Amino acid sequence: MAAHTHDGIDWTSRVASLRRAAELDADAVRVIARRLTRTLPDRPTVVDVGCGGGGMAVALVEALTARGGGTVVLVDAVPEVLDAAVTAARAAATYENDTPTPTVRVRPVLADLAAEQPATFADPAHLVWASRVVHHLPDQRRAVADLAEALAPGGLLALGEGGLESRFLPWDVGLGEPGLQDRLAHARAEWFVRMRESMPDAVRLPTGWNTALTDVGLVDVTAFSYLVDHPAPAGPAVREWVVQQVRWMAEVGADRLHAADRHTLTRLLDPDDPAYVGRRDDVFLLSAGTVHVGRKP
Repeated sequence: MAAHTHDGIDWTSRVASLRRAAELDADAVRVIARRLTRTLPDRPTVVDVGCGGGGMAVALVEALTARGGGTVVLVDAVPEVLDAAVTAARAAATYENDTPTPTVRVRPVLADLAAEQPATFADPAHLVWASRVVHHLPDQRRAVADLAEALAPGGLLALGEGGLESRFLPWDVGLGEPGLQDRLAHARAEWFVRMRESMPDAVRLPTGWNTALTDVGLVDVTAFSYLVDHPAPAGPAVREWVVQQVRWMAEVGADRLHAADRHTLTRLLDPDDPAYVGRRDDVFLLSAGTVHVGRKP
């Protein structure tokens, strides 16, 4: 298990993949950052929990810069992941009149959210953003409650959770039986169930995310969805992302896939094979994510 994580995933080895995904999501998350920050007070404190590849960190720095400044607190449990996000966020910061202090301060925090209270390392936050991180924690409801506790009165908790499974392969890749991506998605879903079941001290969350936000005392709970769309023919960044995604899904689903599909995946992932997925011009990226938002009274 990677240090300070509970899901058995080696996130250190996935830093490059996280950064690539952040680049492909950049346009979408900029819109989200502007939407979530537009009603915040002047020079707010914003916390990005599980900051991953730093895509939202960059977008939040840009959004707060446009509003006159503030503080972005970046939180992750993996030092290499945190460093990558901080580097990207600080590169996006701007300076006024050549002063040594950026308009937006970026503050890193290395923390395990399952063991540490966000309220202890973040100033009362006007916005807490947590995307695809809570479902990697043992007790998801407690994690939501802890994040809500870190909010200032009137502050917003935004959970990027749920949506639709990403699509990136044509239905028939020309090898094996058509419908490979559907079988990969099914295998990944089974892996996710087993991953949570094997997590120490795991607690089920048998409700939707909107209910979880309401149950911890937040009000004005709502949601919106966003689209990431990079259609075929794909550019190099999308093809590289597809290679990484196919490799990841092949790894986690290996023991749940038929031998014929494993053979197809071996060929798709072999750079020396004519079928190598990284050279296809018909791969793409289409995904829809959902953001659930609640306000602290």
